[in-house]
Amino acid sequence: MSSLRPLPQLNELNRPFWTGGADGRLRMQRCQDCRHWQHPAGVCCPECLGRTLRFETLSGLATVEAFTLNYQPWFPGLDVPYVIAIVSLDEQKGVNLTTNIVGVRPDQVYIGQRVRVLFEAVEDVYLPLFTPIDTGGTAS
Repeated sequence: MSSLRPLPQLNELNRPFWTGGADGRLRMQRCQDCRHWQHPAGVCCPECLGRTLRFETLSGLATVEAFTLNYQPWFPGLDVPYVIAIVSLDEQKGVNLTTNIVGVRPDQVYIGQRVRVLFEAVEDVYLPLFTPIDTGGTAS
């Protein structure tokens, strides 16, 4: 993917998510009262309305729930086709990310595929992308 993509505007709520990849770890906000993961970050838990929220590290493992192949080069230098996917994170049902699947030909992506996070560093942001894992835990 091209580094010409638009980047998120960092603020106090989202900074740990977008910069956590610097050490290779995916982080999301978690309620310390009911242990509910939430994304995007907020000021209170949508489950219990608690306000004791902290960023914690996730396993970085997920399953492809849906995907599309994009053939539109939205930015100069963007290789097409590429995969835009919704992945569900292992930690909690309903915690999903919209991301790109990389490290595999687009025609090799499928629903139910197991993937792991990796990060693309662009300026001070670490974009969480996902790549397939095989039974040995390495990219396909």
